[in-house]
Amino acid sequence: MDKKRILLVDDSDTILVFEKLMLGSLYETLTAKNGRLALETALKEKPDLILMDIMMPEMDGIESLRAMRAQETTKKIPIIMVTTKSEKARVETCYKLGCSDFINKPIDKIELLTKVKKFLN
Repeated sequence: MDKKRILLVDDSDTILVFEKLMLGSLYETLTAKNGRLALETALKEKPDLILMDIMMPEMDGIESLRAMRAQETTKKIPIIMVTTKSEKARVETCYKLGCSDFINKPIDKIELLTKVKKFLN
C-alpha cells in the first residue's frame, strides 16, 4: 500500500526538518517554502493532507488557503494550519476559509501525529 502524502509548508528550514523527522517514517512528505509554492505543489502533486504555516513571505498561509479552497483540485484536501500566532480573529478567518484544524508552535509530536491520523484515516 502506498504511503499517504503530506505537503509541509513553512519558510523555516528548521520546522520543515522537524516535521519531516516526526512524519517521514509514516508518510511521504513534500515541502514548500511559501504559500505560492504550496499552491503550485498541491495542484500538481495532490497531497492527502497539508500542514501549512500562516506567516510566510511571498504568499502567506491564509492567502494560500483561500486560493486552494477556490480550486477544484485542492478544495477538499484537509489543511492543518501551523502557527505561533493563534489570535482569535486569525483562527476564525482560517476556519471560515475552510481550514481543517490548527497546531501551535512549538509543535508537540503527539498532537501532530494524532491530528494527522485523524484526517488521513
